[in-house]
Amino acid sequence: MLRRIFARYFRGFGAAVVAVAALVLAANAGPARAAEATVPHLQHLTGHAQALR
Repeated sequence: MLRRIFARYFRGFGAAVVAVAALVLAANAGPARAAEATVPHLQHLTGHAQALR
């Protein structure tokens, strides 16, 4: 019976390690790049951002 309990905890701990490793790898992957360059914004005296076109 002790083996079954140990095996259950060992599987749970292994799953937690795999989940943490996946989260760390995903966090370090970096943001996705935009398909197109974005248009720069100017801030006028009114305080509203307007796109240059």
